[in-house]
Amino acid sequence: MIIEFLLAGLGLIILLLAGDVLVRGAVNLSLRLGIPALIVSLTVVAFGTSAPELLISIQAIWEGVPGLALGNVVGSNTANVLLVLGVPALISGLDTRQCETRRTYLMMIAGTFLFIGLAYAGPFVWWHGLVLLAGLSLVLGDAFRSAQAHRAEANGAMIAEEELEEADPSMPWWKIGLYMLLGLIGLPLGADLLVDSATSIARAYGISETVIGLTLVAIGTSLPELATTVMAAIRQHAEVAIGNVIGSNMFNLLAIIGVASLVGPIPVAPEFFVFDFWVMLAASLVLAPFVFMKLKMGRAVGLAFVALYIIYIGTLLA
Repeated sequence: MIIEFLLAGLGLIILLLAGDVLVRGAVNLSLRLGIPALIVSLTVVAFGTSAPELLISIQAIWEGVPGLALGNVVGSNTANVLLVLGVPALISGLDTRQCETRRTYLMMIAGTFLFIGLAYAGPFVWWHGLVLLAGLSLVLGDAFRSAQAHRAEANGAMIAEEELEEADPSMPWWKIGLYMLLGLIGLPLGADLLVDSATSIARAYGISETVIGLTLVAIGTSLPELATTVMAAIRQHAEVAIGNVIGSNMFNLLAIIGVASLVGPIPVAPEFFVFDFWVMLAASLVLAPFVFMKLKMGRAVGLAFVALYIIYIGTLLA
């Protein structure tokens, strides 16, 4: 089983690196084609950072382990709040007083309720996917309108250009093409390695694919968000950290399961209705005081979030 764990780690590393180079290539290609950077950050970057979860979900359905796909999304959303926000809050704290994330937060909560409601009409099939993707189109449309308003008010395109770390005006065309190629090759390769090895580990230890998706795969695919929020916390950019988590959670629910449902049916195991959906919802709702009341996420809050996540993982594996 050591080989399986090594292959799982290798697949995860390939996924993370491929996702990063794909985002860099896509961002610079979009900017070269004249698409404003703010729009790129709301679309290309968001899709690119969710690419590992999407590829894993599609691969899991093709491999006949759809529980891994659903577990990955639900587990990632829980990890994004409790772990991805908890760790940076524990390190340096997150000052949310200047964060204006109420609108997107309410969209995330609405998306969560829509997702759980559709699960009761499950298994997730093509029409569920179309409903979720329709919700995603509304979110993107609202983001596009907000971006246009921001640009009109404060020359937002130039501001976004400075904030978009992936942007490199001097990047040559051959390098953009190489990044895109490496990303498009690496993502399916990493997803295949991770899904195959995770499934083997689950069967060897008598653990369900769903639990592996909720734990090992979910934590692994949340690492990019964790790295982003830690750096944002160190730089005192709390709005970037919280916005990253909210955006990632919306894309996980609406885009990943939406697209994956078009590939094949995704059955919903009974344990999701008993425990995991409600943990995901509770983790999302616990952000409400920090979004609406502008409470600071100090180290005590970070410790509580991380402790709750450890308890959650322990409960799953018990």
